[in-house]
Amino acid sequence: MRNDLLQIQEQTFTSRPRRLRQSPALRRMVRETTLAPENFIYPLFIQEGEDIQQPISAMPGQFRWSLDKLAKRAREIDGLGIPAVILFGIPAEKDAFGSQNYHPYGIIPQAIRTLKDAAPDLLVISDMCFCEYTDHGHCGIINQAEHVHYDTHLPAGYLLNDPTLDLLRRASVVHAEAGADMIAPSGMLDGMVGAIRGALDAYGFQHVSIMSYAVKTASGFYGPFREAAGSTPSFGDRSQYQMDPANRREAMREVALDVAEGADILMVKPALPNLDILSAVREQYDLPTAAYQVSGEYAMLHAAAANGWLDLRRCAMESLTSIKRAGADMIVTYFAEDAVRWLSG
Repeated sequence: MRNDLLQIQEQTFTSRPRRLRQSPALRRMVRETTLAPENFIYPLFIQEGEDIQQPISAMPGQFRWSLDKLAKRAREIDGLGIPAVILFGIPAEKDAFGSQNYHPYGIIPQAIRTLKDAAPDLLVISDMCFCEYTDHGHCGIINQAEHVHYDTHLPAGYLLNDPTLDLLRRASVVHAEAGADMIAPSGMLDGMVGAIRGALDAYGFQHVSIMSYAVKTASGFYGPFREAAGSTPSFGDRSQYQMDPANRREAMREVALDVAEGADILMVKPALPNLDILSAVREQYDLPTAAYQVSGEYAMLHAAAANGWLDLRRCAMESLTSIKRAGADMIVTYFAEDAVRWLSG
């Protein structure tokens, strides 16, 4: 009898986590990580021209939009409860200095005005880089003999950091004047956050926030984006300024510098290959944290689903949930529209 009681007692104290998984309602009640429309930022590609809704072949369901299509697009996104868009411009003309990025009537300043007129409550974020605007496809001024900023101490083809900061200052002010709510520097240049913060403050835009691409690795997952934005480098790659994906400690140093320079939000890109870094940033800093689920992550899920290898909805939502679970307060994702509709059932 005593042995029977001991056996019952042992069974009574056996842990059974499955008790909390036995019904859909119970699983929803104890779910630790949830997604909502307000977690998403939707990327938009804007190009010059009229009546353009050009499909991006490597990114099913994504398009390049002309300005005349933006008002309707803004109202659709706003109506879904997605709070923000981030803009990437494709100008008609490019040059060595990316001058269309800081032209007051460039494609993105025009897009910002159009979006704010159509959907005043929609948060408009300007991606602040030069790769879409330069004829060489790099993120700033390149050291070459014919350029004004040629430096004989540096090799030809080297991206000049401080001269490019001057252009970032100028373009950020132009975009803020157009009505941008947030500037998102993405070139991984030294001092970019401090340079932009100083310029915005000097011109009276203290209210415009900065979401820094604090950790942006030289990733292989950017391929479809380069088709979408027309930003493939004409020579070399971006490893001289984007981070080595192998370096976690360096990533944390980069984040610390951006925090010290006045970043309001910290971005990690790409998301899934850097979930460990995203989690560390979330643990170490109290600032809001973002992650970019990049074009390659989006495209590979679509490609696998098209081959019947996985369920697109299930895997996309699992991927987004993992990014949120790792610490992202907000996610830049091409799945934003789909995810909101999936969440609504």
